Parts: sequence; C-alpha cells; structure tokens
Amino acid sequence: MENKDIKLLHKTAKRVRYSIEFLKEDFNQLALINHMKSINGIKSVRINKTIGSIVIEHDGSAEDIIDELLKNLDINKFKTCETFLGECISCVDEKPSLFGVARAGTALSVEPMLSNETAKFLITLAAIKPLLFEGTKELFTEGLTSKVLEATAVGVSFARKDYLAANGTNAMLELGEYIEETTVHRSDDLIKELAKPNVKQAWIEVEENGKMTQKLIDTKDIKVGDLVIVGAGDTIAIDGHIVSGNASVNQVSMTGESEPINKQRGDRVISGTVVEDGRIKIWAEHVGEDTATARIKNYITSSLNEKSAIGLKATRLADKLVPVTLGLAGLSYLISRDFENVAAVLQADYSCALKLATPVAFKSSISKAGKDGIMIKGAKSIEALSSVDTLVFDKTGTLTYGQLEVEKVNSFDDAWSEEDILNLTASAEEHYFHPVAEAVVKAAKEKGFIHMHHEEVEFIVAHGVKTMVENKEVIIGSRHFLEDDEGIDLSHYEKKIEACLMEGKTLLYVGYDGKLLGTIGMRDKVRENTKKTLEKLRTLGAKKLVMLTGDIESKANALADEIGIDIVYANMKPTDKADIIKSLKDSGATVAFVGDGINDAPALMSSDVGISMSKGADIAKATADIGLLKDDIAAVAEAKELANKTMKLINSNFNATVGINSVILTGATVGLFSPITTAVLHNGTTIGLLLNSMKG
Repeated sequence: MENKDIKLLHKTAKRVRYSIEFLKEDFNQLALINHMKSINGIKSVRINKTIGSIVIEHDGSAEDIIDELLKNLDINKFKTCETFLGECISCVDEKPSLFGVARAGTALSVEPMLSNETAKFLITLAAIKPLLFEGTKELFTEGLTSKVLEATAVGVSFARKDYLAANGTNAMLELGEYIEETTVHRSDDLIKELAKPNVKQAWIEVEENGKMTQKLIDTKDIKVGDLVIVGAGDTIAIDGHIVSGNASVNQVSMTGESEPINKQRGDRVISGTVVEDGRIKIWAEHVGEDTATARIKNYITSSLNEKSAIGLKATRLADKLVPVTLGLAGLSYLISRDFENVAAVLQADYSCALKLATPVAFKSSISKAGKDGIMIKGAKSIEALSSVDTLVFDKTGTLTYGQLEVEKVNSFDDAWSEEDILNLTASAEEHYFHPVAEAVVKAAKEKGFIHMHHEEVEFIVAHGVKTMVENKEVIIGSRHFLEDDEGIDLSHYEKKIEACLMEGKTLLYVGYDGKLLGTIGMRDKVRENTKKTLEKLRTLGAKKLVMLTGDIESKANALADEIGIDIVYANMKPTDKADIIKSLKDSGATVAFVGDGINDAPALMSSDVGISMSKGADIAKATADIGLLKDDIAAVAEAKELANKTMKLINSNFNATVGINSVILTGATVGLFSPITTAVLHNGTTIGLLLNSMKG
C-alpha cells in the first residue's frame, strides 16, 4: 500500500486487521465506523484506538476495495471531538488478541526441540518479524525509542543464533503488551455498561382528537416537555421529574446504590436506571445527548485518554534512558569483547515499565472510581487531588442535603390552625417542582394532607404563587412579594418573624384576603455523615477545611463548630466564591472546591480540583474535574483516598522500576547474567509492575 502508516497485520477469507498510526489520534470513531459500514460488503468494523488497529469483517465482495478505501481515507474529516461534552463517544470494542502471545510462545516451546538449524532460523524469524519491523520503522520515524531497543535486543540474539534468548524475550514482550491491552479494554468496561441501556423506543402521552392517549415513539424523537410513561422492567430513556405514579427504581448502573429507591411525584429520575416495580409518568427535562448517560459516556471517554504530568514525565524519562542502555551495551563490549554480554544488556531497559505501569494505574483507578459512582475527568485530576491540602465546601447541597424541610408553621389568625395553613399552601404549590414547594407538599402529606379546592394557580417567577380560595385571594411567597408587590402589612408580626430568621430558618409567607395568615419555617438539614467525612479527610492530608455560606455569622460559626470546620466565610455572595479560592491559592494552598450550584462554576474552574455533587447544576458538573453520581458527601473522601493510593502506587512502581532495572543492567554489563536470564528478570519485573498497577 502507498500509505506508509497503514500495515496489514492479519488476513483471512472474510476478515482483515490493519495497524494504522492515525487511528491513535483524536477523531470521532462512531462517524468513521458508520462511514465504513456504509460500504457494500462490509459487515462490521471495530477500532482499538489505543494500539491503532482496525478489524473489518466483510462478506468477500469488499475484499478488493478495503485496501484502496483505507489508503485514501482522510482522517481529518472525522476529527470532530473538541471537548468531553462533545459527540465523540468511544467505540472501542475489539478484545485484546492472544495471537501475538501464542505465536511467540509456540516458537519458544518448539525451537529447542528442533535439530535442524534452518528450521530453528525460520520459526524464530516468523515469531520475531513483527517486532523487528516495528522497531525499524520507529527508528526512522521517531528515533531511539523503547521499541527500537526491544527490536535491537531480539535482533542481536537472533544474529548470534541464540534463538532461546530471542524467542524468550519476544514472548515476554508480547505477554506484557497483551496485559496492557487487557487493562485498557477493562478500563473501557464502564463506558460499555453505561451504553447498554440503549432504549430504542418509549411511550409518551399525547392528545389526539381531544383525548389523552399513549403513543410509542423512537427515543430520539422525544422532546423536552414530553410526558414519558415507564412501567415495570423498562429502562428510563430520559432525565426528568415524576409528575404522577410511584415506582421502585434500580439506580445501580448510575449511582452504585445496590438497593432500589422508591420514587414518587416530584422526585428526579435519570436515564439508564430501571423501573423494577410500579409505573410512573415523567416530565422530560433532558433528552438525547443531554441525558446523564450520554454525558457520562463522553466524560469517561475523555478521562481515559487524558495524560497526566507524571505520566508524561515517565514517558520522557523512559525515552531519554534508551541511549543510556545502548551506552552500557557498548561499555560491556569494551570490558568483555563478548557480544553475548552486549545482547544481555540490550534485553533490559527502563522504558517498558516506566511507560506502561503509570497509565495503567491511572486508567484502572478511573474505571474503579466510575463503578463506585465517582466520575474522575482524567489522570491530571487524580494527580492534583492527591496533593490537595485545603478543601472548600459551599454549604448548601454539600455539607447539607440541599433539601428544605418544614420545621415550624406559625399561624397569625386564630381561625386557621397550623395544619390548615400547611394544607392551603400545599394545595396551591403541589403543581410546582421548586424546592420550597416540594418541602411544603412533603410536610403536608406526612401530616395527612387534605386538599383545599382553589382556582387556577398563577406562578410568578422568583416571587411565588397566587390563587383564589372561596373567592378570596391567596398569595404565597417571599416577604418582598407579599409586602412590597401585594401591599400586605407585616409590621404587626416583626418580632415573631425576626425570631424565626435568627434560628436560621427560611420563611415562606402566606397571605389570605389581604392579611398575613402565617409563615412556614424551613431548614436545610446537615448530612448525618458530614462530620465523619471531614474527620476522614484530615487523616488523608487535609490541613484546612473551609465553609462558604450565605448564612449570618453566628449561625455559620455554630454549624462549623458542630461539624469540625476550620475557617468560615459567612454572609457570602455567590460572586465572592472564586475570589476566596484565589486568595487561598495565593497563600500557597492546593485547593479543592466542592459545590453544586450554577454560581459555583467559577469557583470550580479556578480551584486546583473542582468537585460537583450529584444533584448539582449541569454547568457545575461540566466545569468540575470530578463529578459525583451518588448524593453522598462521603464520596469526596473516597475520591481523595483513591487519589492518594493511586499516586502512592505509581511512585512505588517508579522507584521499583529504576531500582530493579539498575541492578539488572549492572549485572548484565559486567557479565553476571546471560541474555535469557536478563530477559526473564527484566520482562518479569515489567509484567509484575503491570499486574500491580491493575489494582488501581
């Protein structure tokens, strides 16, 4: 073929496998696969981006055009992936092949049993040919690399007719490459698991001829605002809120929660989860590529391909040490004048373990975290999180649940009991999904909700609601709404209102017939495991724990003392958060910020590591380095612990690589080790470090 970047690796009657350099670049694999499959005769296409290979299965009629198709392929037409929120979804589906290991292993086991020198020569050449070819190619395209060194080591042993050393080294190299490919394949398992709930169709509720009916449509045709009906055994195809019905929902594929969760009206559900029992009607909020499943697939795809600073450092160091190994080989010859010693030195180098063990450790950890409901954007995020010594929490939704709970109802009219006021408010608010409305409706249901008949409800954005009950106007909302906009006098109740506010409650004001009927006091509950999580973070290296809140200072300090916060910033405006992060970084701290709101995005971006909570705003999740899929503050400590362990593993692997291979190279240089002994020691070390890295 004319294109030197394309190499035929294997061919059968109806299957071909190529190695193509440009397949290692960033491009939209799905688009390329669909393009290839559109050619008559091509049945399936699989791409392994990591090793740059493509497998094409055909019916025989396309055999003659595949070479020409690949030779003229312009990969630039498929380079559309610019961000991890784009449409570039990994399609890697080719399982690691044992063919190379089998080929090398066969030569290693058969060659010693042959007595004919020509047969020994031919079987060894057949086994090592791919390595010699790749090494020669890299020498001219990339200079001195680890592949060149490996090819040289095997080539020298082959030239000396030391077939045992040549085949032994080749077999160990093939085994190491297979282990690496296996790890990469396993690290993509999470993407495949998330891709499994590929719901083709869903039932929606539509109006036809003045009547509401159900219609089965393709999920790609579902629009925001559609009412999607999901029954027992069905997978939810969209993200949204339940408007009616109850169901037991299995969320293990998305959050890691092993037990099904009971969901009812007002609760949020996400795509990829399964209704085990019950039937629900969902208002579609996010559809298609905006669903949680689609975003997470893109998120992980980017994560697995990101290079860390320590990974790049290891790669650069490995390549720089190649000339050192060649120099030691020359020194060995000067000392002994024996090419066997030269061959022994060439069997060992630093590059294999340095280059392979680090990315394998990162990918294993990212995959492991993903299965535990922690989405880590990439190796850099793990590296940065391990160095974090200061954690900053935006109080609401992180240290607290971010869900208001009704604590007290105050009635200012003897004719209305607290239960009556709660029922009135819930009757007007039950059609809205605002956190305040949900808290009121929940509290009313717990107390035996009795619905009060009312007229059509008017919703005033950022203010409240208005309706009519028994021909009298009901106004529910903020103090500003009732007092300034609607002219209701609150002056007679100032002391009671002030007392509730001093207790840290959020107040909802209820007006009826032009008067203040009462108030409903709500509070955001602190998570039960917040204090325990903060204590664990200290043991993991956190020196400062900081809380940002809009609460008054006395209330904020009381909470800080209760849960163990070191520094408190109270009366905070949303716009001040990023400035606090900057000041902490300027003081020399390595900062992680944990938040969930739209206004947290600047702080998430300016921190060394941004962590978004599971119920956070989409922009918070998009700008964060780590996203939590489970609503649990303990996951922050889990992520920190995983980062610490991963970096400790990488550092220990690094030290082991340099130390062990230095001993092997020294022994080979002075003639203590034969080529086969050196190969076994060196490659055995590399394989051992790879297996160690797979633990994550």
